[in-house]
Amino acid sequence: MADLTTKYIARNIKQIRLQKGLTQATLADKAKVNVNYFAKVERAEIKPSVEIYEKIVKALGVKSSDIFPF
Repeated sequence: MADLTTKYIARNIKQIRLQKGLTQATLADKAKVNVNYFAKVERAEIKPSVEIYEKIVKALGVKSSDIFPF
């Protein structure tokens, strides 16, 4: 089971992705990560590395503070 921080980050990623009208596949491609891996990130099933979070934040075109709770 995911911790609260991982769930919070995953929820923010999904919310921003949907606001921007992006599919999981499109965002995964922009972030250069596997779509199945990205789906697990978004469902808070895994805790990705900081490098992966950085790729996702850049692909979304937002600040890290828009994703992270700190």
